[in-house]
Amino acid sequence: MSDRQISQHFETLAIHAGNTADPLTGAVVPPIYQVSTYKQDGVGGLRGGYEYSRSANPTRTALEENLAALEGGRRGLAFASGLAAEDCLLRTLLSPGDHVVIPNDAYGGTFRLFAKVVSRWGVEWSVADTSDPSAVRAAITPKTKVVWVETPSNPLLGITDIAAVAQIARDAGARLVVDNTFATPYLQQPLSLGADVVVHSLTKYMGGHSDVVGGALIVSDSGLGDELAFHQNAMGAVAGPFDSWLVLRGTKTLSVRMDRHSENATKIAGMLTRHARVTRVLYPGLPEHPGHEVAAKQMRAFGGMISFQVAGGEEAAVEVCNRAKVFTLGESLGGVESLIEHPGRMTHASAAGSALEVPADLVRLSVGIENVDDLLEDLQQALG
Repeated sequence: MSDRQISQHFETLAIHAGNTADPLTGAVVPPIYQVSTYKQDGVGGLRGGYEYSRSANPTRTALEENLAALEGGRRGLAFASGLAAEDCLLRTLLSPGDHVVIPNDAYGGTFRLFAKVVSRWGVEWSVADTSDPSAVRAAITPKTKVVWVETPSNPLLGITDIAAVAQIARDAGARLVVDNTFATPYLQQPLSLGADVVVHSLTKYMGGHSDVVGGALIVSDSGLGDELAFHQNAMGAVAGPFDSWLVLRGTKTLSVRMDRHSENATKIAGMLTRHARVTRVLYPGLPEHPGHEVAAKQMRAFGGMISFQVAGGEEAAVEVCNRAKVFTLGESLGGVESLIEHPGRMTHASAAGSALEVPADLVRLSVGIENVDDLLEDLQQALG
């Protein structure tokens, strides 16, 4: 960050934090340092602490400073993907024999990481409905080291009371990890509510343009930040300089994009609740959503993700996805363009047959920033 005083308002931090003007040319956008190694001024004489771009890169540093500022954390770390960030975090925090509480509604890739990878080296896990603090408390064992939360969750848009669960985790001597991908720091800041670690898939809203893959961890404890940085360097799944530059570009417009995503999604959720072929709408902005009051308390707005269930079962849901025209059939989320998918056959196929299996009649929307009337018309024709 530059040495001039910068406002603490989110929109200003998003544009200025980490974005120091280039000292040589005055360029207002940080350069892409597409470099692997750095000239040293004598053995051990590093310029700015840079020696090798796996360990640190100036473009990545700019992004990491930006992420830490936006989440109100002490340190941010950028990774090659969201799952790379999760893997580094789990291998830093856990040892064989430790236990983790995971949500009963989690991203399929996160579930796969626990069920197929982490469990192979002796880490135990159990599932809880994290929207119910008493269920989280009941799931904790003497071996629990991490409580893992997504809020809003993927794909059922469940809401967890972060402050309440943070206290439960703290009382048990465990750390609370919050996946903030759906909300982004513009809508929600888990560290201020007691979380220990925030996880992001930077691929989604933070990048915002469906042109980059990345992940991040942000922490409020400098000591934990140092531990994570050691493991990040040792394991090597770092964000590249161009990917870092793309995400840094994306965070500058995060606030205006999230305002439009949320505005469009609110109107679409309202239409879906009135549609005869829709049996259930999952959107925390709806007053009837079971987590609405908690979401209203801890979020600025309700985001751009909606899931809904379709009369006629799985085949009817798949047909809605196939009939969409403005909504693009595709995985991922958080881009400026609207996406539609069938979680059971796509993003959450890995959870089939488990406690995290999603309803077969479920459709998930990532509502973009197009004209909302076009989006409404498209969904109405897709539903028939």
